[in-house]
Amino acid sequence: MATLLRSKLTNVATSVSNKSQAKVSGMFARMGFQAATDEEAVGFAHCDDLDFEHRQGLQMDILKAEGEPGGEEGSEPPVEGDIHYQRGGAPLPPSGSKDQAVGAGGEFGGQDKPKITAWEAGWNVTNAIQGMFVLGLPYAILHGGYLGLFLIIFAAVVCCYTGKILIACLYEENEDGEVVRVRDSYVAIANACCAPRFPTLGGRVVNVAQIIELVMTCILYVVVSGNLMYNSFPGLPVSQKSWSIIATAVLLPCAFLKNLKAVSKFSLLCTLAHFVINILVIAYCLSRARDWAWEKVKFYIDVKKFPISIGIIVFSYTSQIFLPSLEGNMQQPSEFHCMMNWTHIAACVLKGLFALVAYLTWADETKEVITDNLPGSIRAVVNIFLVAKALLSYPLPFFAAVEVLEKSLFQEGSRAFFPACYGGDGRLKSWGLTLRCALVVFTLLMAIYVPHFALLMGLTGSLTGAGLCFLLPSLFHLRLLWRKLLWHQVFFDVAIFVIGGICSVSGFVHSLEGLIEAYRTNAED
Repeated sequence: MATLLRSKLTNVATSVSNKSQAKVSGMFARMGFQAATDEEAVGFAHCDDLDFEHRQGLQMDILKAEGEPGGEEGSEPPVEGDIHYQRGGAPLPPSGSKDQAVGAGGEFGGQDKPKITAWEAGWNVTNAIQGMFVLGLPYAILHGGYLGLFLIIFAAVVCCYTGKILIACLYEENEDGEVVRVRDSYVAIANACCAPRFPTLGGRVVNVAQIIELVMTCILYVVVSGNLMYNSFPGLPVSQKSWSIIATAVLLPCAFLKNLKAVSKFSLLCTLAHFVINILVIAYCLSRARDWAWEKVKFYIDVKKFPISIGIIVFSYTSQIFLPSLEGNMQQPSEFHCMMNWTHIAACVLKGLFALVAYLTWADETKEVITDNLPGSIRAVVNIFLVAKALLSYPLPFFAAVEVLEKSLFQEGSRAFFPACYGGDGRLKSWGLTLRCALVVFTLLMAIYVPHFALLMGLTGSLTGAGLCFLLPSLFHLRLLWRKLLWHQVFFDVAIFVIGGICSVSGFVHSLEGLIEAYRTNAED
């Protein structure tokens, strides 16, 4: 009896907490925060939900075991309407009718979640592809000239197309000929492509690519913070490595994050601040329009460094990671294609103009981060804002990477490689905290030993950006829907796969060579 009373009281408290969180989530959704609200949160619209569901699920497992018939003497069936979660986060419907089940249609599910409009979804995609890594595009024009501008347009077209075909892989026709959504994530698509022989291989490949891209994004934030502070205050006796260490010390509390509610409120402010910074840079460039060096923009390319530019441009368009989640949270999923069109057209125009006018202003003196070219009086102010944005953006990809690692290695029951990171009471265990701290320190070490923003960005774009945006979507589309594709669709998919593969390999090799050369130079100094 005491056990049953404790179970019911805990369920009541949980229900109140869930409703409160649902109201907060609804408020953020109406403001456009239902999906990723920053360029790299990019990637995992449900990280916050996964975090809460996991820790809540551990407690519900215990309650379910105690409350099941036969589990304890005198126990009763679950009260109708109670929420019971498994360790994997999959809801178990309570006794009663199907309409009373909480799972997919409950407070944690998709039906009762506040949906977002096409404009809000477009805002999220814009945040993903118009982030602070746009600051590296003028450097790509330096080594690519007009071909670099063409690549900005080409990458927008291809990424828009692959985003659409990736969403098409979520749907299949049922026996009645109706198109229904049978998958809900990039990982689910990958697993479906590798089934039945290797049902989990595709998901593991996608998870590894996601982890690499997210961790590299965190490293880039530390690198750009150290670079900007060093160039803003060159008179101070503080090296770029020391600034990176200071930035990491500020970021260390990220290891204690349990969810993203503490930082999500800054996302909109950070994004608006970045747009203002872009406008300031363009305004300064326009004020020097008379001195623009049109003759410096060439049709030839730097064969050795242009492949690095390809990675930079591709990385600036990466948004495919979170598109399945985003489309699933739209009020009208039929508007997804239109939303992808106008967001990528806008991104293409803005990126092309920004890269061109910035390069015309500084020509051969264009630096890896374009704000470093600004006059000292303006540069310090702009760079401080950019550093603040980088530090506030760091927790989002960091938390997403931690979620993938914990889910892959610590949370899959008997298949887990290591013990769970959370205790039965939902508290983070010591080795879970150690994992998070080690990840923060790892980003610092990489930023110290490889402090090259453009090379790291090119390497990441060539390795995971091209894979997630070009190679895998086209391959999955051919594998799952090849019987229904028209000949020109097959041609496009094959062409994108081949071109993406060539660009990926070339960019990766040249970026890696550049990093090795830069490392040797630093070692000699």
